[in-house]
Amino acid sequence: MSGAPATTRHLLRDDDLSPAEQAEVLELAARFKHDPFGATPLAGPLSVAMVFDKPTLRTQTSFAAGVAELGGHAMLVDGALAGIGVRESVHDVAKVLGRQAAAVVWRTYRQDFLEEMAAHAGVPVVNALTDDFHPCQLLADLQTVREHRGELAGQHVTFLGDAACNMGNSWLLAGATAGMHVVVSGPDGYLPAARMFQHASEIAALTGGSVRAVGDPRAAVEGAGVVVTDTWVSMGKEEEAQARRAVLGPWSVTADLLAHAASDAIVMHCLPAYRGNEISAEVLDGPRSVVWDEAENRRHAQKAVLAFLLERSAGPAGGGR
Repeated sequence: MSGAPATTRHLLRDDDLSPAEQAEVLELAARFKHDPFGATPLAGPLSVAMVFDKPTLRTQTSFAAGVAELGGHAMLVDGALAGIGVRESVHDVAKVLGRQAAAVVWRTYRQDFLEEMAAHAGVPVVNALTDDFHPCQLLADLQTVREHRGELAGQHVTFLGDAACNMGNSWLLAGATAGMHVVVSGPDGYLPAARMFQHASEIAALTGGSVRAVGDPRAAVEGAGVVVTDTWVSMGKEEEAQARRAVLGPWSVTADLLAHAASDAIVMHCLPAYRGNEISAEVLDGPRSVVWDEAENRRHAQKAVLAFLLERSAGPAGGGR
């Protein structure tokens, strides 16, 4: 990232962590879950700027709770009031926030804006969701898989539905980094871009994992130990809801579809969920669903990310001040 100190670490996309670093963060997340106050790198308290341009529930609450448990202060920044990129340039906002906070967490639309923030803030910047990637969610997901199914390497996971989204991209990259066998399945036009498959394949070649697309949803879940879905109507695409439901219907995670997965498969959804669309109420609220563990693990995984980035960034926390 030009403009930022070479030693400032960020989490802007899933492949910002090497396989060894991803494993380290997940181990740290497990320790934080067992001992929430075992480390307080934000003691002081130091502030973490949390900027929200998109609707939020789990991201805001899990980061706020996590920052407090790390000994810090969660500084809430209303994206509508800040007007980043409209009222004030990303460059200027980054310079301001880097002098007020030990780290910046941003939930926004544009990946290039996030990268510009990281280039100029001088403190760690964390992607709390963009249109392209959702790396914090994936770390929580991987933590949840570890808890319920053990070692990540070699696990078979299938992502169903609208895979041409941030979660589809992130599952390819993070799953490949973990050495998992990742299948994405959706209709034509609802799959990740070819460049995402190419890059994820390059990572998988190093970790022993694999990535592929399978058109038939039943074939896609065959033998899967982890079945994942997400809303069919992402933020900003509400006007497409009816058309999307018509196209994506066969990829709904129902009991009938789940019967083709492994007998002990778990089901994941990053929420919010729309019962009767991408997933049935029977499955979401059933015994194979781990969505509430998944939601809780956002806090532990994000604490681990912040602690990891702060430790590996130059100078004391908030070094951009």
